[in-house]
Amino acid sequence: MLENKKFIDLFAGIGGFRLALESFGACCTFSSEWDKYAQQVYANNFGEIPAGDITQIPASSIPEHDILCGGFPCQPFSISGKQKGFEDTRGTLFFDIARIIAFHNPKILFLENVRNFATHDDGKTLQIVNKTLQDLGYTIFHKVLNASYFGLAQNRERIYIVGFRNDLSISKFEFPQNQNIPINVKDIILPDTETQKYIIERDDIVLNNNVSIKKDMFGNFPLEPIRIGTINKGGQGERIYHELGHAITLSAHGGGIGAKTGVYIINQKIRKLAPRECARLQGFPDSFILDNSDNQAYKQLGNSVPINVLKAILKSINKVLITKEEYALY
Repeated sequence: MLENKKFIDLFAGIGGFRLALESFGACCTFSSEWDKYAQQVYANNFGEIPAGDITQIPASSIPEHDILCGGFPCQPFSISGKQKGFEDTRGTLFFDIARIIAFHNPKILFLENVRNFATHDDGKTLQIVNKTLQDLGYTIFHKVLNASYFGLAQNRERIYIVGFRNDLSISKFEFPQNQNIPINVKDIILPDTETQKYIIERDDIVLNNNVSIKKDMFGNFPLEPIRIGTINKGGQGERIYHELGHAITLSAHGGGIGAKTGVYIINQKIRKLAPRECARLQGFPDSFILDNSDNQAYKQLGNSVPINVLKAILKSINKVLITKEEYALY
């Protein structure tokens, strides 16, 4: 079981992994995050400032732990077709994950990355990550999941990697199935009185009033963004979406007037989403303290993880562990 298990939170951001794991009774013993603004938000919510740059932290100074988790940045690996696993990861931040695993040998690995990681460099990057972890003594599983199917009104596809230490003898693991929970952007919006500054008023807004929004056989709106208009030339950050659909993927970067959140027609007003609405799209509770700066909050939430998806995967991990522990009693 995950209850009382110790975990470390690498590339911690503002603590999405920590929220998910603590909801299962796990205990964080170490966290690392280099961005000073994210560090402060983490401290405001968890009472501790994460350690800084993981590349400068010796594995021996990190406490023992059962679970290693983190959403690590995707960097190009200098592989040149050599397929040397661990050695091929040098110069990337994944190498720091690998060296910590090599030193501590945690029981469980739980990692997250962008969807394109699965196909990066014709799949060679993921192949090297798998080989590295397998060589370190782990059975690895991975799958791309979309937050839209786990009760979050955001189209956010990410690859999740779960690893079990070989001595646990877990040869089968099933990621959670899509849940198809009916929810849309309208369900996460703040009162109009709190969103006035996000309203966009321009002369080059074009709406398509002929867009048909069809419900499914159960009377629910589609679990995907519904584009209904443009601003300017309709480039990135200049597309307008309907409140009855899902939000586009939140981003830490990007340009256009709707940068980082996208633009939506909400209660007959065209606007960006507020940081608190973005937090809801990622599954953060309203009690979570966000950065006072909108720009920093957008960046942090765009870099964060969809907590509902993490919880669903952790539920599957917990099920495997419980089954294993019960079997061991006989």
